[in-house]
Amino acid sequence: MTMSLAASGLVKSFGARTVLEGIDLRVEPGEIFAIVGPSGAGKTTLLRCVDFLLRPEAGTILYDDAVAPSDLAARIALRRRVGMVAQNPFLFRGTAAYNVSFGLCIRDVEGEELTRRTADALQGVGMAHLAGARASVLSAGEAQRVAFARAAVVRPDLLLLDEFTVNLDPSNVNILEAAVREYNRSTGATVVLVTHNMFQAKRLAGRVALLLEGRIVEVGPVEEFFENPRDPRTRAFVRGEFAY
Repeated sequence: MTMSLAASGLVKSFGARTVLEGIDLRVEPGEIFAIVGPSGAGKTTLLRCVDFLLRPEAGTILYDDAVAPSDLAARIALRRRVGMVAQNPFLFRGTAAYNVSFGLCIRDVEGEELTRRTADALQGVGMAHLAGARASVLSAGEAQRVAFARAAVVRPDLLLLDEFTVNLDPSNVNILEAAVREYNRSTGATVVLVTHNMFQAKRLAGRVALLLEGRIVEVGPVEEFFENPRDPRTRAFVRGEFAY
């Protein structure tokens, strides 16, 4: 239950603006990999290309060292192996439990297994006591915890996290970061974390990449990346000296 991810020469534009300018990147199976960089660097665009939400103009994305199949059924099967938690998730009408169970239902999970997996996922983010609460009354932190549980409950082999704790209080951040570690530990799934929070990258990731102006500037083990970066732009970024 894991997946490697690689991008080669990835280019994505919006009109006259090129957001990704030839991304080359590899994420190994089972690792937690962080992508840091300032706002507007292209981090979210990269995740959306990986998640089949955007189509790049050039380059390739490899999942387990293979391109996405053109056959619709096979492509859907691959897409179901990828999960994503957005910065501002959209929750369905209904309860927290309904939101978490939705992905299981469309995968034909029923009965006792549906109930158990939904309850376990909510328990994993400290939301068991609010299983019956309607999504519309949840706080921002509670809603994000439900969104994480909804993504994790279907057990994706590749989990994408897009600034998933931005603007949340420390308590919710701690709960969600613990949930990420436990999901990675218990399933072996690959996690790609996009953040501009360098402290979060230090806490969660094994390796880190700096994305700057649509290009990968440097990739390295977390300690080396933050303590002894090779590229002067990385040194400026981690020291808070880079003027964006």
